[in-house]
Amino acid sequence: MAAKSQICSIWLGSETGILKGVSLTKKQAFNFCEMSCLSRDQEGCVMAWGDPQESEVLVGSVNGTVKTFSTDKGIFTATRECGDPSQGRFTGLAVTDSSLITCVESGLLKVWKEGSTETVEVNVGNGICRMQQNPSQRHRVATGGKENPLRVWDLERPDKPIFTAKNVAQDWLDMRVPVWVRDIGFIPDSDKIVTCTGHQQVRVYDPSTPQRRPVLEARFGEYPLTALSLPASRGTVVVGNTHGELAILDLRKGLVCGCLKGLAGAVRGLQCHPSLPLVASCGLDRFLRVHSLEDRSLQHKSSSADDSGDVEEVKAEEDEVWDTMETVTEKTKKRAAQKDEATVTGVDGKKKRKLVKK
Repeated sequence: MAAKSQICSIWLGSETGILKGVSLTKKQAFNFCEMSCLSRDQEGCVMAWGDPQESEVLVGSVNGTVKTFSTDKGIFTATRECGDPSQGRFTGLAVTDSSLITCVESGLLKVWKEGSTETVEVNVGNGICRMQQNPSQRHRVATGGKENPLRVWDLERPDKPIFTAKNVAQDWLDMRVPVWVRDIGFIPDSDKIVTCTGHQQVRVYDPSTPQRRPVLEARFGEYPLTALSLPASRGTVVVGNTHGELAILDLRKGLVCGCLKGLAGAVRGLQCHPSLPLVASCGLDRFLRVHSLEDRSLQHKSSSADDSGDVEEVKAEEDEVWDTMETVTEKTKKRAAQKDEATVTGVDGKKKRKLVKK
């Protein structure tokens, strides 16, 4: 399996606990798992690189374990109990130089120090949807969720957040705007943070200023946003929603630059390439797609179902399905003289029939 894992460039988690590796150059996909012990409680909730060399993939599962997969050896090398399923699913996973960071839906954030059984626990509030690490300051993380605003935490001083976002002003009906942070991203080379919400908003915050409200807000679509990722080029963000819509937004003007086509189903994960104008996406339709951010064309498409197979190029397999289906036509009968028969009730309670002309 080592030869297969070393050529994979994209890694995906599945609901059955299978870790999938996809080689875009070889146009092949591979499953990495122990088939004898697959179950729904091993569903991968979150994933992260285990080291800067990207030789390890960490997978957080529904059952509270974090498994380490070696991309050099092609096997899982370690399993660690890092959570209680009763506390909720993992919403974030990250590593520092000497620690593992986990966060669950109940708001329990833990720092697991290497070589020690002791942990640092931080209560970041209930209803957490996402915990995200700052890539340039790895001891800092941001959290947010349903009725839980964006907060930034310094894990070296975790007593209280170093930034807490303030809710936007009340709407035109003078009603409070609900809070629902779904995903978070740190904008490179700045202190700014971008979030997407379950109410179609994309917001940019700047913790370096006294203003705790968004410095920019944009909206996309009519459905809850589920994921975001920041491209290598500065100034834009890619967002996806529950109806399989992907869009590129300009973070300076708050405008939609364009949409990425081809998805069918809620977007579950987005990841932009660190240096190339490419974005990978996956969702409930069980397909992995790679789009170009320059001309928004679909570059690669492969099934992320539980069977291994060749990665398909952009083909019209959906059209083939529709072409093979039988066409059904509905025949209607016109009533003679265009008359409808209706039933009316008389004053005596007896039903009588009456012909009504159209």
